[in-house]
Amino acid sequence: MSSRSSRINRRQFLEGTLAGMATASLARAQAPGLGTLGANERIRIGCIGTGGQGGYHISLWAKMPDVRVAMVCDVDQGRREKAAKLAGSSPDMTKDFREVLDRKDIDAVLIATPDHWHTPIAIRACQASKPIYVEKPLSHNVREGQLLKEAARKAGVVVLHGTQQRSGSHWGNAVKRIKDGEIGKVSMVHAWNAWSPEQMFANIGRPRDEDNPPPGVDYDMWLGPAPKRKFNPGRFHGTFYFGWDYAGGMISDWAVHLFDIVMWALGYGFESVSTTGGKFVHDDMRDTPDTANVTFECAGYNLHYSMRHGNNWPPHGVMDHGIEFFGTEGTLQIDRAGFQIYDEQGRTQRKPRYSEKDTVDDSFEHKRHFLDCIRGKAKPRCDAEEGHKACIYGHLANIAYRVGRRIEWDVAAENIPNDADAQKLLTRTYREPWTL
Repeated sequence: MSSRSSRINRRQFLEGTLAGMATASLARAQAPGLGTLGANERIRIGCIGTGGQGGYHISLWAKMPDVRVAMVCDVDQGRREKAAKLAGSSPDMTKDFREVLDRKDIDAVLIATPDHWHTPIAIRACQASKPIYVEKPLSHNVREGQLLKEAARKAGVVVLHGTQQRSGSHWGNAVKRIKDGEIGKVSMVHAWNAWSPEQMFANIGRPRDEDNPPPGVDYDMWLGPAPKRKFNPGRFHGTFYFGWDYAGGMISDWAVHLFDIVMWALGYGFESVSTTGGKFVHDDMRDTPDTANVTFECAGYNLHYSMRHGNNWPPHGVMDHGIEFFGTEGTLQIDRAGFQIYDEQGRTQRKPRYSEKDTVDDSFEHKRHFLDCIRGKAKPRCDAEEGHKACIYGHLANIAYRVGRRIEWDVAAENIPNDADAQKLLTRTYREPWTL
């Protein structure tokens, strides 16, 4: 989603602009060049996971005349009923994703579940020959990304990773300028997320486990491959984001957008990663840090990523997220609002030589791009292989944090040499029957 104000967080932006974006979606979908599509040409999508991000996708696809949301799947009855109304197409409903994959009349699937379900469902969707739009991060761990990449290649199906910035025009232009050498040799990159406590659940607390989940929730299916444990509201809708069993917090779940752009501009790969930080702000049950600094040693440059949940003062007066590429001839500073280039010789004036604003709804464009891929008109801008590589940065940063030391990375073998504890965190133990 495109956030255009440093004071508007992701959820507020979603709520505040949903109606306007839906209207824009319809206008673009009906624009000249897309043609008038008959009912038999509509792409029928099954949506698996209908919470905040899943519901957002459904709201946009529901306005596109060449798409029909044919089925909605969620383990929470209330959420799937709400999603069915949002779709406006009287879709079938189910709590079991396998029913979606078994449907021969469903052309493609959206996977917008909690992270620990992304790859297990996506691999099965590959086996069912269904094109896949899978939300970021593509995987819960590195091994999952490897398996999904292999499954997609074997099945020959379209997989589009939900790093929608790949479909934003100003992102693509900035990347091209860096590749063309406009700012010279890049020796350092700084990426950041600076979010206030209110933006990241000010206090999850330490609620007790409960014997029963909320009515209408199939909690065992929600857990899926994760370890069996009692229901706890602090590890459920929204807050699952901060538990190692289900996700990786900001470092793997949001920063993947930033790592993906760095990778796109400078190429994939790093030799080592170290992470410092901790829970310095939130005294609650979350596992993931609320403050962290990460350093990747890459070939010819260093990549620094900083993250904080206790203060959202925006660096250099820009938004609460962004990337700065420092080159010998200039600095390129970019976020979802646009980018600026500052010449090195004129750095004291702090006036950009070039500036470009965001004029494209990249989330809408990414969905249209997915449809083009399904129709054979385009190749995915971020497929399973690219998505897997982009996710490795966050997964390795989290591993370095969890083991408490610098770790080396063998890019070719995709392995952590000489560190058995860190190697174990490249995968997980899967609960039956959801083994990969």
